[in-house]
Amino acid sequence: MILIHTHIPKAKKRKPTKKQRELQASWEAMLAKYPTKSLPKNVAMPKPQPAYHRETVRHPSLNSGLGNATLKPSKVYTGTLVKGIATMHKSNAVPVFSNEEAVEISKMRRG
Repeated sequence: MILIHTHIPKAKKRKPTKKQRELQASWEAMLAKYPTKSLPKNVAMPKPQPAYHRETVRHPSLNSGLGNATLKPSKVYTGTLVKGIATMHKSNAVPVFSNEEAVEISKMRRG
């Protein structure tokens, strides 16, 4: 790492012009006319109040003891009609029913 040091000369203080002196005097006169108040330095800031949360009444659900939620058997293809699954475009899966369809789908994909 290379550090480059530069020397920047300090600007000389110039005497304020007549207009600047007049503006400074009017500013000081205004500050004297309207005194400002400042807080003492040792005053602690008030702590923020916690956010209000409404109490919600919780009603338990009714347990009548009736009813049954059994799992349905999963659907599984058991026939021989579908020969396979082909991808026509990106993730578009289509079923293939014959060898001719498989040839047509493969020709569509290749152009």
